Amino acid sequence: MMLSPSSQNEPFKPFFIFPNGRRSAIPDDLTATDVEFFAEIAETVTDIRLRARLADLVWLKGKPRNVKFALMAIDAYRDIPLDAETWVHDGKECWERAISLAQMIKAGAGDRLEQMETHIVASFNAATRQDGFLGLWLARLLKTNGWGRLHQTDIAQKLETLALEFDGERNVCNARKYFSASADWYRIVPDKAKAAEMTVFVAENWVKEAVARVSSDNPSHMAAASFYENAIQIYRTIPKTERTAHRVDERVAELRAHLNESGEKTLGEMTRIRTPGIDITSLVEKVRISVRGKSATEALLVFAHLCGGAAKVDELRNRTLEQMREFPIQWSVAMTVRSQDGRVIAKRPPMNFNAKPTEDNEDAIRYQMIRLYSENVGIAAHGIILPALEFLLLEHRLREADFVDIANQSPIVPKGRAGLFGKALFAGFDRDFVTALHLLLPQIEHLVRVHLKQAGAKTTNLDKDGIENENGMGTLMNLPEAEQVFGRDLAFELRALFCDAFGPNLRNELAHGLLDEKAFHSPFTIYAWWLGLHLVFNTWWNMAHKSVTEGEAGPDD
Repeated sequence: MMLSPSSQNEPFKPFFIFPNGRRSAIPDDLTATDVEFFAEIAETVTDIRLRARLADLVWLKGKPRNVKFALMAIDAYRDIPLDAETWVHDGKECWERAISLAQMIKAGAGDRLEQMETHIVASFNAATRQDGFLGLWLARLLKTNGWGRLHQTDIAQKLETLALEFDGERNVCNARKYFSASADWYRIVPDKAKAAEMTVFVAENWVKEAVARVSSDNPSHMAAASFYENAIQIYRTIPKTERTAHRVDERVAELRAHLNESGEKTLGEMTRIRTPGIDITSLVEKVRISVRGKSATEALLVFAHLCGGAAKVDELRNRTLEQMREFPIQWSVAMTVRSQDGRVIAKRPPMNFNAKPTEDNEDAIRYQMIRLYSENVGIAAHGIILPALEFLLLEHRLREADFVDIANQSPIVPKGRAGLFGKALFAGFDRDFVTALHLLLPQIEHLVRVHLKQAGAKTTNLDKDGIENENGMGTLMNLPEAEQVFGRDLAFELRALFCDAFGPNLRNELAHGLLDEKAFHSPFTIYAWWLGLHLVFNTWWNMAHKSVTEGEAGPDD
């Protein structure tokens, strides 16, 4: 069994859990006879780890509970040495369990808590640089339990001393961790000036590591950019009262320049990975046949329904969970998403395989769902939309006024916006996606805002000066009313395509002028234009044709 001291109710967990649901032993597997047997032999066992385990299980499973076994477990656990090698093996968990048991039985533990605190402080004072992280670990144990109150300054100074020793031998990783721990203890003292000084050391150690990575035989600007970012974030934690003494604002500006330079050079270090191509020949031919030889209205109707399956949320989620189960290793590490100019714009956390998918892994799941959706969009743009559009242009001559008229009669288009929608849809039909996107994206955001307001959603925020501002599309699509108004699939599509950093993020990229001319002919911009046509044309068709019932009409149809 694996010791899990953070839980008083379930301190023992299975050491192995297999994909088929099988697992190794847990306390609930023990019978009453097993517990009785352990109670008989525990006191005679000479191996302290085994004695601690047996006594602990008797205390946990015995009925009624006998405090004798809790004390026996505590005493056996705290007999385990406090040295670096033992701590890594199982010392940390054993000592934490001893403390947890003593806190649980309170007065019944006598003075064992005070004895353990004294022993940990003494072991911390004896720790040296040769013990690696032992001093750090013991200081963390003291801090977690609120111990060491009479030695706070001494502990902070000892951590600082060890940090400077590691820094002197250019062990920046160890030094950084000790400086950070020292800063924490100086804050407890409290000594704000020393805490700020230690925090500066932490930040500058990240800078040292960045410089080392760039100047090494195998330089990595990608790593350096991450280290500069860490340094900036740490400098920002320094209180305003201490910033002038350490030139924090000036230093942050300098580090931002280094971050931008490394970010730009990062792009040159990236390698394009190509997967085998997908043969869409048969798909293209089917699409052409579907729009060929029809009237303009019928052809547009078919065209507006061609790509209805790019954002089926349940399907995307099921595919994501299946891939995570099939290829778990690739999900065990974090991922960074960079913009075209090298900026970090999103981070996907590693998958927590000890949690349920719906609890701690939603960001990782959302990332992969958007990635799968983006693949669907690419196939739709190249294999469906563009081939069908070629035939529409070949067989029909539609004018801007035609699209304005459709938008004017479409119930989804907000009042006074039909002309803008019509111009945008015609521009895309005319393959002018630069004009189409510049006109269409602000109107889609306005459309979202109007329909959410009509549903009773609050779409504004009030700042500290009492000024009421409209929320952006990203905030709007995170409102609970979004799925109620647009449905799960369309709501996901609007978020993924227009305002999620894991996806194309077209709304924000366009608003900030980050799209170059080439980007306006990407699969995402082509699909975004088609999506606008899909929404406007279908709601117009549903309104104009009585064969579609009123209950079926709406943004999802």
